[in-house]
Amino acid sequence: MTHAHSHTHDSHTRDSHDSHTHDSHDSHGEAEILDLDAQVLAEHLTALTGWLPVQAPPRRIVDLGSGTGTGTFALLDRFPEAHITAVDTSAAHLQRLREKACARGAEGRVRTVQADLDAPDWPDLGSPDLVWASASMHHMADPGRALKAVHDLLAPGGLFAVVELSGFPRFLPGTAPEERPGLEERCHEASDRFHAEHVPHRGADWGPKLTAAGFTVEAERAITVDISNTDGSDGSDGSRGEAVGAYALGSLRRLRHTVAGTLAPEDLAALDRLLDTEGPGSLLRRDDLAVRTERTVWAARRTG
Repeated sequence: MTHAHSHTHDSHTRDSHDSHTHDSHDSHGEAEILDLDAQVLAEHLTALTGWLPVQAPPRRIVDLGSGTGTGTFALLDRFPEAHITAVDTSAAHLQRLREKACARGAEGRVRTVQADLDAPDWPDLGSPDLVWASASMHHMADPGRALKAVHDLLAPGGLFAVVELSGFPRFLPGTAPEERPGLEERCHEASDRFHAEHVPHRGADWGPKLTAAGFTVEAERAITVDISNTDGSDGSDGSRGEAVGAYALGSLRRLRHTVAGTLAPEDLAALDRLLDTEGPGSLLRRDDLAVRTERTVWAARRTG
């Protein structure tokens, strides 16, 4: 925020794919989710960055709500001559991002800025050719003001890419678990009610909002994600399945925090059995997990 997917999952009042805000006491767990999001959804992210309708390879990029660097490093891979400014509220996430940049030998191409994008005045972020915001815009207190700030920030002709997930990913088949079929869907319904009150812009159509802020929306694309934990197509010899399991476990733990107060006792007990890594009903023992969600990206240009 995401993944991120900062894209990060539900942590009290936010999606797990967002990195715009954070809880310092839980930043490590959130960072782990962000890193798993990057690993599991890497191919889809590569497809998104490759699709961007840039007029020329951007040299200056800003990643708003960068989290631990999922988008930052995908953009560095896509545009090897670019320099990127990664912006996030979390000092811990930015520290992790800097460590990754050093490990890649890319520290000279990455600058980090800790900032609250709901503040009235943004820090100096230069005049970028491309601004990337993945799973962060829906957490803005005033999205219209934030979109206008991005418009004014961009160089003339620059591109703004807004990436959003359709909602919290699904991991279990509808028939699971055997003793409480449909459990995950009921968790999502409870989570959706919570977010409708606390995060009203989640799931919004950003096209009209971008147009109202002065952008010309050039393209919109939805990418469907459906990755099984038995998918060996990446040649990973099981590492994909392990990552999907860890991603599902971390994500549903965070979802539990949001919905625990409203679930039926039987559902909460069934969820806890799934989350018990030592128990026979553990998520990690299942061979029918998948990551199912949808990402939408809007590509909008500053034409004036």
